[in-house]
Amino acid sequence: MSKADLNLIFRTDASREAGTGHLMRCLALGQAWQDSGGRAIFISSCDSPALTARLRDERFELVTLDGTYPDPRDAETTLGVLREHPRAWLVCDGYHFDHRYHQMVKGSGHNLLVIDDNAHLDHYYADIVLNQNLHANRDVYSSEADTRFLMGTRFALLRREFRQWSGWNRETPARATRVLVSLGGSDPDNATAKVIEAVSLTGLDGLETVAVVGGGSPYYQELLTLSRDLGGKVKIVRNATDMPALMAWADVAVAAGGSTSWELAFMGLPSLVLVLAENQLPVAERLEKESIAVNLGWHHRVSPREIAARLTELLLVERVRIEMSERGRGLVDGQGASRVVMAVRGDRLRLRKAADQDCRMLWEWANTPEVRKASFSSEEIPWEEHVRWFAAKLQNPDCCLFIGLDGEDRPVGQVRLEMTNDAEAEINVSVRPDIQGAGYGSELIRMAGREMFRLFPVVIIHSFIKPFNQASIKAFSRAGFCRVGEKMVKGNPAEHYIMERHSVE
Repeated sequence: MSKADLNLIFRTDASREAGTGHLMRCLALGQAWQDSGGRAIFISSCDSPALTARLRDERFELVTLDGTYPDPRDAETTLGVLREHPRAWLVCDGYHFDHRYHQMVKGSGHNLLVIDDNAHLDHYYADIVLNQNLHANRDVYSSEADTRFLMGTRFALLRREFRQWSGWNRETPARATRVLVSLGGSDPDNATAKVIEAVSLTGLDGLETVAVVGGGSPYYQELLTLSRDLGGKVKIVRNATDMPALMAWADVAVAAGGSTSWELAFMGLPSLVLVLAENQLPVAERLEKESIAVNLGWHHRVSPREIAARLTELLLVERVRIEMSERGRGLVDGQGASRVVMAVRGDRLRLRKAADQDCRMLWEWANTPEVRKASFSSEEIPWEEHVRWFAAKLQNPDCCLFIGLDGEDRPVGQVRLEMTNDAEAEINVSVRPDIQGAGYGSELIRMAGREMFRLFPVVIIHSFIKPFNQASIKAFSRAGFCRVGEKMVKGNPAEHYIMERHSVE
């Protein structure tokens, strides 16, 4: 795929009143697209300086709109950008974009991905419809015959800073004392103040509370005054730069029922959910049904004392918090954006970092006769030795160990890349024994090489292959490696292949 094919154009808006969640989940998908080697462009009407600064900090191109759909300037600008990128996909996220807008995009000859929550349109003219919610249901959509659907929290879009917490384990105290309040980027009715009052009404000693507000909140000074009136027991954080760290710090959250729900689930943070908008209602109801959160209902229908009572119960009952945490972690694994990128690209594979649960699988693969024969150390590997080796590789900051997954999340192979000095690395790859010869090897090598160049200042990746192993030689050649000669490795002759950074940029 050429660079001209690697453009993803996002059409989403955000204001001080609404839309922050739409823009932030698009940002998450844009990050994953960048990580795959692609280019992302945002077309947006956004009146929040903090959000536009975030987009630019992430190295996204930003085209600002003076008027949003149905204003004709929207269509004029969007079609102009699309004409400049003839092979791009457009990602559309917002309830104000109707079927006519979708038809306009499709009429321009571009592919369309629609991010949706509640099947609110009569018909969807899209190549892909993504609904990341727990209540997502393919059957309620009317669409084109060839529309693909990505449904459920398996596709939850988490930003890069969350994905870096994969594998982290939460400790659950017998009595919770740390409360995080996060009611969205706008919170136009200042429900945050009601929750802060509720925390003060619990009467529990030793509580620490952090309330996060967006940069566009008109109530920031009012909340600071409220915090001072409560003796500084509640800390107000504006434009939080590290939400995963705050969620890791907290024992319990009080949050809005939007995209934050999937972030909380991923971090295993038990929560009480307030409904601030109509689209959040089915999210909150389903979270409670699955025992992942407590649904407090509409924010204007619940009193501070009622919130305080439910919060006190959750703070004091360890068993309930443990159950919520485990169910949440089982619901969202942080790989949703990568799965969506895979669907848009039409790739057969994606990569994820290896984790503790992969140890035995890799040991079994490594001890197959084919892999031992191709290795420069052909003896069978004892289990205890493998366990020590695997743990060391996971902890080594100069080593990347990836598992290749197909479209159904089935492992197809592993790739290990390890730094040998500041500018060079060595690669090792193996394909699951029962599917060798299916062409996965070259895809794994190509994708892992691109990821290594992204993560490290490496300029050359080396591969050493036994001369008889023609299948591996062909796989590395197809992946872009070039032969540079021969070398002795552990007393064995080896074909020496390299991939250079400039060849993939």
